[in-house]
Amino acid sequence: MKEPPGLTQKLDKNRLDRLAESENGCDLFEDLKHRFLRFKKHKFEENLGHFQNLAEGQAPKFMIIACADSRVCPSVILGFQPGEAFMVRNVANLVPPFESGPSETNAALEFAVNSLKVENILVIGHSRCGGIRALMSMQDEVDSSSFIRSWVIVGKNARLNTKSAASHLGFDQQCRHCEKESVDHSLLNLLTYPWIEQKVAKGELSVHGGYYDFVDCTFEKWTLDYKGSNFGKNSRLPVKNRFYWC
Repeated sequence: MKEPPGLTQKLDKNRLDRLAESENGCDLFEDLKHRFLRFKKHKFEENLGHFQNLAEGQAPKFMIIACADSRVCPSVILGFQPGEAFMVRNVANLVPPFESGPSETNAALEFAVNSLKVENILVIGHSRCGGIRALMSMQDEVDSSSFIRSWVIVGKNARLNTKSAASHLGFDQQCRHCEKESVDHSLLNLLTYPWIEQKVAKGELSVHGGYYDFVDCTFEKWTLDYKGSNFGKNSRLPVKNRFYWC
């Protein structure tokens, strides 16, 4: 049976569309191939001894918790080389409290602190964060059907503090305020893990916050000041060594 002309033309167009998509995908991976080969030639082979040592084990000084946002790559922004930082990235760079139960973030924390024995944990927030914007846009009742909303509710205390402290500001300014506020709350949440607070109290581990503004390319860094501080549920974060890099 002969296909109607219109149907034949539609099928031909669909085939061409799929072929174009396939070719575009090949171009993307061809580019990735060349990037990998450049890495192998100019990084791996020129530093073969270093990479051979890394093959035997890792001993990073840093644990980095950053956002999954494609514009925020800690290795590019802060120049981390292979073996220097153990990283986990999630939506809005949040750290859930200990009582929230298992997650990929606290699994990574446990491994970094107890097995790799990192000396620094750095939580990095950033400008124009979609996860924080989702948090600030939430109604009081969480939509349990949304994975994003169910995750960003971890930052609810940062949202409440922002609504209280920055209610006179516009929504965009409130989001910016919450981007930093949520980092501070994540630092407080880190102390709910007994094995983290124990090491911080002994001076074996330092906990830091960071904020990367990719609009004007600036970076703010601060360190939690643990000694002599009381950390209650509604405590403000005591900090030291605050620096602004621009």
